[in-house]
Amino acid sequence: MDAFSLVYQHLNAWVIAPVTQQFLGIFNLNGRFGVLFLCASYGVAYGLFRFRKHRRLTDARSFWQFIGGSQVYLHRSALLDYRYYFVRAILKIALVLPIVHLVDPYILRSGDYSAFFSNLWGARPRLGENLSLALFYGLGVFLVKDFVHYWAHRAFHSRWLWAFHKVHHSAPVLVPATASRVHFVEKIVEKLGITACLGLFAGGFWYACGGEISRYTLFGVTYLVFIFNSLAANLRHTHVWLSFGPVLEHVLNSPAQHQIHHSDAPRHFNRNFGVNLSLWDWMFGTLYVTRSQPEHLRFGTGEQDHQRYLTVYSLIVTPFVETARKCLPTFSYPGQHATMHATPAIGSVSAETREAERNPARNAHEFLQEAPRFVEKS
Repeated sequence: MDAFSLVYQHLNAWVIAPVTQQFLGIFNLNGRFGVLFLCASYGVAYGLFRFRKHRRLTDARSFWQFIGGSQVYLHRSALLDYRYYFVRAILKIALVLPIVHLVDPYILRSGDYSAFFSNLWGARPRLGENLSLALFYGLGVFLVKDFVHYWAHRAFHSRWLWAFHKVHHSAPVLVPATASRVHFVEKIVEKLGITACLGLFAGGFWYACGGEISRYTLFGVTYLVFIFNSLAANLRHTHVWLSFGPVLEHVLNSPAQHQIHHSDAPRHFNRNFGVNLSLWDWMFGTLYVTRSQPEHLRFGTGEQDHQRYLTVYSLIVTPFVETARKCLPTFSYPGQHATMHATPAIGSVSAETREAERNPARNAHEFLQEAPRFVEKS
């Protein structure tokens, strides 16, 4: 094999194939960004637009303006999210999967737990597979994954992990692709946590049923995930306010609740960590419910962070730099001192206070102010 063929082989395996697969993923039903789910979400948004326009609850002259227009979807941050969506596929092949596979052999799997319970309590009679059992198992898988997501999300709001999660929160505007603006370290921790917890749950469930059980799926994904993705899940990372009301929001996480989570207002800090369910927020004291009247929100973590996270490179590298600064107080990076002594923007004191309440461990000079305001008007 000549050098050119070897280079192409590696380029295809590490770049071309992952990016192509990521693009084609838009046309299948295995992920939230499928065309069907995007159309369903914006169909709901259009219905909201017509309803609010009829009742004169919005100043938007068109649907495009109602969802944010070019100032949102062509914003520099949004364009970065679109690029990162494809770069993330390369990171998955190059870093996430190799690291997960490195640790994976040391994680107990469902078969290990099932065998352990059998040795401990003896074998159980085999239950025949049926639809009810498959639905119940699928419900359990959904609940376990959502529960792990909740606690992993909370963990990444802590002092030592915040720098990695801030990659997601630094976006001053929200578009569906912002959901993929997640640092690969967070994805690794999340995958390992879900693998470990699902292994325990599945092993226990299989033991109780006397053998392996298949979960009920729709188009290759757990049926509840498919249902939630169909119900306007992509509006969570948009400027379209959709509240489920204070009663239902004690169980289900609405798009408005997740927008509250991205808000820079102190009353919204450390609220609504849930992904599909807000039940966990209710149980563990982090719930914030919304109403049909839109709240005026600003997103992001401040102008300084907005300027710091302008490239794909900065999204990947900056969290390591910030974490190193916390671990090694003498650590610095080019431009740090110039930033520290820069003249603060007007109103920066209140913005520093906001970030201090969100994460007291950060130095005040790291946060200035003014992420763009929430687009929806009432």
